[in-house]
Amino acid sequence: MIIDYKRLDLFGKMLFETMVLKPPFQKDNIMQNEACFLHIIEGTYNSTSEKEQIQVNSKESILMKCGNYLSDMIPTPNTEKYQAIAVHFFPEVLSRIYENKLPEFLKKKTSPSIGMAKIHNDKVIEKYIDSLLFYFENPQVVDEEILILKLKEIILLLSKTKNAPEIKIILSNLFEPNSYTLRDIVDAHLYSSITIERLASLAGMSVSTFKRQFKKAYQESPATYLRTKKIEKALELLSKTELRATEIAYECGFSSVAHFSRIFKEQHGMSPTTYKLNHFGKSLD
Repeated sequence: MIIDYKRLDLFGKMLFETMVLKPPFQKDNIMQNEACFLHIIEGTYNSTSEKEQIQVNSKESILMKCGNYLSDMIPTPNTEKYQAIAVHFFPEVLSRIYENKLPEFLKKKTSPSIGMAKIHNDKVIEKYIDSLLFYFENPQVVDEEILILKLKEIILLLSKTKNAPEIKIILSNLFEPNSYTLRDIVDAHLYSSITIERLASLAGMSVSTFKRQFKKAYQESPATYLRTKKIEKALELLSKTELRATEIAYECGFSSVAHFSRIFKEQHGMSPTTYKLNHFGKSLD
């Protein structure tokens, strides 16, 4: 549930936004021609891209180049709310504020390309965020010149963070999307609890198109294929490890132990506990 939301625009594009909400909250974040810097003031944020997942905690930040992302704002024991500030980068806005004379680190293409990177607690970034909070609370003092200065400031600060080399790789490829096949995306999230609907979003497809393309590639439905692969991994963990049922369910990407046990029993006629006892003489308890 969204509690509070504010934004500041530049040249008709959203530049800064801040949001306070009550987690859990999910959002598909499809950025085809923009990039984003996000700072978490309070709470925890999970960002899932086509190939990876990063968790960002309070007082940490993340820089994401253009691409498809899934956003999860999740509850934490320490707070009942989530608050963040985002800075949005658009190519036409950057060209305009730099008058087509971009800083060298924004122009120099580097390889390999990184999709997103986390910035750990950084005092300079925190001071910058404090200044943005002031402008959100006092919008009457905000004008175009201030917005341009604040945008240039965060770009410069990012280039000087502790993990500046990694950040500069992203900055130099902000609007160059990485190219992933359907198989790349599926393989990267095979053992996560991601839904088929959200996998389709990462692939940039509607659910119906995703299912159709998946069937062409794998000769079976996404649900059947993913379920089979998860159970195959569960069998491997049952035979080779001493993990408990809860841990195996988590490692294989099942939403709960009950879900894991039900699917396992459907395929093998017995619970994971009984299977391990019968085949390996050991208990999961």
